[in-house]
Amino acid sequence: MNGLSELYRPSLSLLTDLYQLTMAYGYWKTGTMEKEAVFNLFFRKNPFQGGFTVAAGLSYVLDFVRNFRFVEADTAFLATLKGNDGQPLFDAGFLDYLGKMAFSCDIDAIPEGTVVFPHEPLLRVQGPLVQCQLLETALLNMINFQSLIATKAARICLSTQGEPVLEFGLRRAQGIDGALAASRAAYIGGASATSNVLAGKLFGIPVRGTHAHSWVMSFDTELESFQQYAAAMPNNCVFLVDTYDTLDGVRNAVKVGAWLRERGHEMIGVRLDSGDLAYLSREARKILDGGGFPKAAIFASNDLDEDIISSLKQQGSAIAVWGVGTKLVTGHEQSALGGVYKLVAIRRPGQPWEYKVKLSEQAIKVSNPGILQVRRFSAGAECIGDLIFDTGLGAPSEPVMVDPMDPTRRKKMPAGAPTEDLLVPVVRQGKAVMKTPPMEEIRARTLAQVARFHGGVKRFVNPHRYPVGLEVKLHDLKTRLILKARGFAE
Repeated sequence: MNGLSELYRPSLSLLTDLYQLTMAYGYWKTGTMEKEAVFNLFFRKNPFQGGFTVAAGLSYVLDFVRNFRFVEADTAFLATLKGNDGQPLFDAGFLDYLGKMAFSCDIDAIPEGTVVFPHEPLLRVQGPLVQCQLLETALLNMINFQSLIATKAARICLSTQGEPVLEFGLRRAQGIDGALAASRAAYIGGASATSNVLAGKLFGIPVRGTHAHSWVMSFDTELESFQQYAAAMPNNCVFLVDTYDTLDGVRNAVKVGAWLRERGHEMIGVRLDSGDLAYLSREARKILDGGGFPKAAIFASNDLDEDIISSLKQQGSAIAVWGVGTKLVTGHEQSALGGVYKLVAIRRPGQPWEYKVKLSEQAIKVSNPGILQVRRFSAGAECIGDLIFDTGLGAPSEPVMVDPMDPTRRKKMPAGAPTEDLLVPVVRQGKAVMKTPPMEEIRARTLAQVARFHGGVKRFVNPHRYPVGLEVKLHDLKTRLILKARGFAE
């Protein structure tokens, strides 16, 4: 399951910015709506000042385009919109055109769970100009947010050094949609489970949870609350021990754990949610071990992120399971990935492609033209560089990549190195041709992908810059287009 079609009506075509529709109207009015176009969706900087990003959100995209159409209720609403002269914003003929429009684009995409880098197209959309344009906002919404959260989750999972991460962010997430998409993306990024039961139902993610402080406070004593919880749910006992005095809470958990064991059950562990987690976890470990519970795990929560977890690990904490909420599902310290969607080629039917480049005073904002593919090179199990090339120009057997930000920086890929082209067909003539993999498979892909990169790329502070560059012929083409656009002869 992928969520969108279960939560909303099938048509989500109005999930767009108004200017997409005004441009579509302009294409219709000028008779250019059936020009064939290519758009690339990419981002310019890794989030969190990190060295990598995890692609996510493609399943939402596929669900969206399967149902992409303007139904009568959509066009009826658009008919109510007015211009500044009080007249209808759109002609009735255009709304009729939208209502009859059959989606026919091709989409190539990098699969979810793939580690990706700036300037690499995550999606390549090709088809009628008006249709490509109308997809922009929704595709960016889906890919940007889920890739951001999947990347945050991957970073947090790196910080725990293989210990489980539980996503606990539902109550702090940015609304219902944000919570569900974040739970999904966090699992893709490596989280082991979520507290979000609806996300578990929709996406098949394992769900985990025990009790809150209110459970403890609803009884006369903490010990009684643990005993009653154990009696009610003997197979799900992780006791929250910091309601009153944390270490006394651990001792009470040991008492109830012994009672459980006598009845054929085993205490799973205890959870710390406040205080000096490094110190308290070490002391809790001593109490649990001394009480005969060496296998009882210590869970921790309380506004954790990758930096705090790394610090706790360095301090020798005894925490074995990490509950991360707010700072995971909100993409703490980075509000958005910053992905963009740019026109890179256009033509009239049957004519050659005309490549397009978007200029800027900032080099990082100059787009890469062409119908692009990303080829990843590896040496043994390790990825060593990504080449962005135009499918028409092709890539030589011994390619040289040019840094998009500094053309004097170049890197030659070794001859005969194994390669993988990252963009794969997912939609052809408007029909999905890629089946959405199970969530477990996408998550496993992320873990396997992250493991293939040098530790410097995954470092949190001043990470190594993984080599990504334009194939030389593509770089030369881009340079010619820039000079031409700025009024210089080729």
